[in-house]
Amino acid sequence: MSGGGVGGRPARESGMTQIGIAAFGSYLPENEVGLDFFRAGGEGPSQGAESPMMAPPVARRHVSPDERAAEMIEKAARPMFDRLGIDPSRELDIILTNVLLPDYGITGSGAEAAERLGSAPDWVIDLHNGGCASFAYMLKIASAIIRSEQAHSALICNVQNCAGQLYAQSEVRKRAHAAGPGDGCGVAYVTTDGASAVLGVKAQHHPELAQVMGLAAPEGRKYWQPGTGQVDVKFDRDRIVDVVNHGNRVVPEVVTDLCGQIGISIEEIDFLVTNQPNRMFLRNWRQALGVPAERHLDTFDQFGNLFGAGVPVTLHHAIKAGIVGDGHLVVFAGFAHAGDFAAAAALRWRSSVHDDR
Repeated sequence: MSGGGVGGRPARESGMTQIGIAAFGSYLPENEVGLDFFRAGGEGPSQGAESPMMAPPVARRHVSPDERAAEMIEKAARPMFDRLGIDPSRELDIILTNVLLPDYGITGSGAEAAERLGSAPDWVIDLHNGGCASFAYMLKIASAIIRSEQAHSALICNVQNCAGQLYAQSEVRKRAHAAGPGDGCGVAYVTTDGASAVLGVKAQHHPELAQVMGLAAPEGRKYWQPGTGQVDVKFDRDRIVDVVNHGNRVVPEVVTDLCGQIGISIEEIDFLVTNQPNRMFLRNWRQALGVPAERHLDTFDQFGNLFGAGVPVTLHHAIKAGIVGDGHLVVFAGFAHAGDFAAAAALRWRSSVHDDR
């Protein structure tokens, strides 16, 4: 198999710095919520909950009312740094975050996360786009900065914190889609000497789909304007079928493009890790790619839809369980929102003494 760099050029031939992931970390809130929570008043999740797309997971976690995204990042990253013997105050150049529900309407969570970790990195980037595919996108950005020789290391952070806040509202939680999401945080430490080499990253933007999904209130007000109705996530109903068809197609497509870019076949993939939106997409993606179910890591029934955090959390738990081990070729992929963005990345995992904690 030929190694590859971000952008498709083999790293050995281009002379680019090799980028690798040294370790993953994750955090899940303690509060495990059952389906009874969504059946307040005996109504329960509404119509559509029986379909493969809307059927809820067995379990999910919810953040506590005052739990902040930066706190979740610290809880995921601090044990990882301790395992590695890394002092983030001296050995962290970049913090990249993707937080689904920012705690502040104006500023992101990166600076607060840096302060909690005792770090003052040269780069703090709060990425607002990328959604469920943002882990691969942040890896691409971190790799580009590191290869420019302006940095040596990066902390990539995905936070999903909508389930216990937005979807737990008294009226919203009765709707079919509210029981699907769970909360959690996944992080990765990326360096020039990380043991698990990043072989390539492929990204696709589909800007024509950017406004199909968004926050909406019942009275049609803007989400930040005062009113009585509860804000929820809504899709353009006239385009739902198009979104589903696009979602079914775009993840296998970006994985196939990535494999062609780095010179491997789908059959060589040891483990596929995708975002975990619902059972339907998970089934359709692996069938389209011809990946057996046992090689497509699935945490939907354990943690629910973790959105952008789904990839790093799922992979970290598989590493801790000994499922993903030394030398395995791992490809992770996903699509965001209504499909305005999709990305995939590949790495050759190298296990270490730090992986099982």
